[in-house]
Amino acid sequence: MYPAQFEYHSPASVQEAISLLGRLKDDAKLLAGGHSLIPMMKLRLAQPKHVIDIRKIPGLSGIKEDGGAIAIGALTTHYAVESSSLLKQKCALLTETAGTIGDPQVRNMGTVGGSLAHADPAADYPAAAIALGAEVVAEGPKGKRTIKVDDFFKGLLTTALQPDEILVEIRIPSWPVGTGMAYMKFPHPASRFAVVGVAAVVTADGKKVGVGITGAGTKAVRAKGVEAALSGKTLDAAAIKAAAEARSPQQGFLANEFSWR
Repeated sequence: MYPAQFEYHSPASVQEAISLLGRLKDDAKLLAGGHSLIPMMKLRLAQPKHVIDIRKIPGLSGIKEDGGAIAIGALTTHYAVESSSLLKQKCALLTETAGTIGDPQVRNMGTVGGSLAHADPAADYPAAAIALGAEVVAEGPKGKRTIKVDDFFKGLLTTALQPDEILVEIRIPSWPVGTGMAYMKFPHPASRFAVVGVAAVVTADGKKVGVGITGAGTKAVRAKGVEAALSGKTLDAAAIKAAAEARSPQQGFLANEFSWR
């Protein structure tokens, strides 16, 4: 199928893109990797009159350590996350999560920021971002602001981003050596989206725990009951079993295998 007719824009800067969003308002959509927007346009589920392609804006990709956190540019591809030596060393959960997304074509074109901003309830990154306690940096006409991940996902395909804001960076806080982290999902056999997926991050002493769940509702959520059941516990088989049986209002399970670093 073919999308409805639209006007194409290719801004050279974030400020130019923000200006276009402010002027075109609801008639415009941002194009990052394209693997969320373009299929919706082909199915006529989205019919924007204007498409703002931000892929050529410099400075919006890359992975680096910055001020005790890991900063990931919004246009960083899934493959770049999957293959990052820094993330493999410091935050293997993200490399593992990125490797489960779609197929090689999707991973080479799709972007971290595009996935998070789209907020598909079956996407993989939201669960990992929640478990890691990530922050999202948005930029709009008034400058930049930081949004905690627990305040970012509002509902089905809905986030805390304002209509004239662009997600420009994701920040991952440092976790101590001896932290176990893993992402496991039951994938849809055709799309590879998560029917349900769980990301877990637990320090060896159990003092710091993060668990995110995707695919089980209209948005990714934090498994607060599971986190409380693991917090401060010795991570033996009994504690993990008890945590797996703990329930929050929207969830009731936990992947019980961790990759320790």
